[in-house]
Amino acid sequence: MADQDEVTLPIGDCTFCPFRNKTLLMGRCMPGDTCVAVQSGRQIDRFFRVNPSYAGQFLQDNFWERRAIAARYAPQKDLQSLINDEDEVVRRVVAYRLPAHQLQSWIDDPDREVRMTVADRINPESLELLAEDTDYIVRLTVVKRLPAGRLFRFIKDRDVQVRKQVAELIPEVSLGLMVNDSSDEVRRIVAERLNADEAIVMLNDEDWMVRYTVAQKVDPLTLKALLNDPEPDVRDLASARFHSYQGNKHHD
Repeated sequence: MADQDEVTLPIGDCTFCPFRNKTLLMGRCMPGDTCVAVQSGRQIDRFFRVNPSYAGQFLQDNFWERRAIAARYAPQKDLQSLINDEDEVVRRVVAYRLPAHQLQSWIDDPDREVRMTVADRINPESLELLAEDTDYIVRLTVVKRLPAGRLFRFIKDRDVQVRKQVAELIPEVSLGLMVNDSSDEVRRIVAERLNADEAIVMLNDEDWMVRYTVAQKVDPLTLKALLNDPEPDVRDLASARFHSYQGNKHHD
């Protein structure tokens, strides 16, 4: 069954088409299926897929979708003219295709998906130019790509998703800087990664899952403070480990 938009869109008129004596006669385009003249993204894409050599001729077309699709197939060297295209979809395509070292033009692009593409592809040494981006998804992309030793500026990021990623990636020796994070989710990650000696500072955390995680790894003698914990799971774990240690010590 044909796609709905293909059924409702008019079939292109080949009468005045410049390709009627070229691609049409060669079977490289077909009205209603593979056509650059209609406003149908599917038909346009099929046309350029079969005839990529014509894509460069449509980079300044009045129809934004035709420009965007042409940009996928045109030679990379011809895309410079679209860097400041008025349509964000066109700019997204160009940002995906240009060499990484040419992407600084879009550091402040108004479209977040353009900036996301830039953050995902720009050379690592230029990544921090996006560190203060207003959109957390862009900053999250930056955090995922930066070396762990360069994540300190994101420890206090305003978005919890960014800080969670930082807690996963930051060097273990620096985790102590996040033990008082305002988010339970972030502190749980920190508690999981901290070594036993440093995790002690989180024994009194307000989140019971943090306390439970810490109680699993710290020296049993430090668990006396949790024997009356309001959370049964924490209390039971602390009691089991503390009394087991005391029993073993007694037998020794």
